[in-house]
Amino acid sequence: MKAYRYGMLLAVLAWPGLSVAAELDGSSLTPLWAVPFAGLLLSIAVMPLLAPSFWHHHYGKVSAAWALAFLLPFALLFGPAAAGVNLVHALLAEYAPFIILLTALFTVAGGIFIRGNLHGSPALNTGILAIGAVLASFMGTTGASMLLIRPLIRANDNRIHKAHVVVFFIFIVSNIGGSLTPLGDPPLFLGFLKGVDFFWTVGHIFPETLFLLGTLLGIFYLLDRWYYNKEGVTPVDPTPDTRRIGFDGAVNFWLLGAVVALVLLSGLWKSPVRFNVAGTDVGLPGLVRDIGLIVVTLISLRITPRQVHDDNQFSWGPMAEVAKLFAGIFLTIIPVIAMLKAGTQGPFGAIVSGVTRPDGQPDPAMYFWATGILSSFLDNAPTYLVFFNTAGGDPKTLMTTLAPTLAAISASAVFMGANTYIGNAPNLMVKAIAENRGVKMPSFFGYMAWSGVVLIPLFILITWIWFR
Repeated sequence: MKAYRYGMLLAVLAWPGLSVAAELDGSSLTPLWAVPFAGLLLSIAVMPLLAPSFWHHHYGKVSAAWALAFLLPFALLFGPAAAGVNLVHALLAEYAPFIILLTALFTVAGGIFIRGNLHGSPALNTGILAIGAVLASFMGTTGASMLLIRPLIRANDNRIHKAHVVVFFIFIVSNIGGSLTPLGDPPLFLGFLKGVDFFWTVGHIFPETLFLLGTLLGIFYLLDRWYYNKEGVTPVDPTPDTRRIGFDGAVNFWLLGAVVALVLLSGLWKSPVRFNVAGTDVGLPGLVRDIGLIVVTLISLRITPRQVHDDNQFSWGPMAEVAKLFAGIFLTIIPVIAMLKAGTQGPFGAIVSGVTRPDGQPDPAMYFWATGILSSFLDNAPTYLVFFNTAGGDPKTLMTTLAPTLAAISASAVFMGANTYIGNAPNLMVKAIAENRGVKMPSFFGYMAWSGVVLIPLFILITWIWFR
């Protein structure tokens, strides 16, 4: 019956004329269209605190309700065809590739069990975070996060205070570590697709990244050492597992390589073959990538021994939470991105005007903060594109004459995704896995307090040193 109702909704939206796609004119919208998006963000922030039981059982319905709060009025005012076009575009061009990639990384990384008597000392925890920071730029922040979060939590299973370990993991591995290559984070991959050289980012924001990662690792070590000494943790784990360090399900490393290869292939392979699905163009490289990722996911599930999943306490709960919440985010964000794309002529024109100096030249510091603040609450990939285009959109000019501006956009889109749980997809996924393992994580605003105290001062310092 549910499938029937959803089918009827899609049929209503898929009115005749749906195949004629039209760019949503953000200048014709009012800020009221941002209410469903803001409502969904507020729900994610406060409902787990005010109504935890209701949220745990019905967060998917809440996400769907806010999505309908945008889609239905939009269909009434602009017509079912326009609503259908935007719905299909959001699902096919943005949400489906996003969730397919996350599912592949979640499944493959979840099929690798790092065994051994890992003892969560400050030195080991800091070492794992440092390794994750390096891996994130080569296998993506999601891949590195899914590979390392479970052994990190297991290593700290005898610690009293461990939420801070996961918070810094999100800062370092799930976000900032992915800032050096297009494989690391979706915004940089979009820049690569737009013509930014593969190694341009590592050549231009390496000092900022090294400073940020080095400082965060130092802060974490001192904080974790303080907690460790305060707890009086025994040097020997009272519940040790296998002492020999090794990998079970290691065949999944090859599948992880296949995931990286498929993503890279979709960026390098140029094909004129495109399929128009209800007004949305689906390119052959992207289609091959997504089909390949689905195949990799199925292979991983087929060949991974059940014992490996049991040892990892692998479950689909975290993936389901991300999928349901981000479905609502990808739909309700449609008018917000359109209004930003409208530039100075749109409702958010003041934001766009604020990044330009009186002489008409872009202001790197303002680009850094405008891109970063929006990336903290919106999807950082389209936010990157908005400011990439605001700065002119010509990759050759941005890589040379306006290199400081592109560096500011690139750095902030990745760095400031760590400011909130919804700034980057792995954040919410890591939180869900940690909570599933019994770690009491900070609330939405509690996490923002951590990022405000630890990250914001460092971002201010980065602005003063590199982007002023």
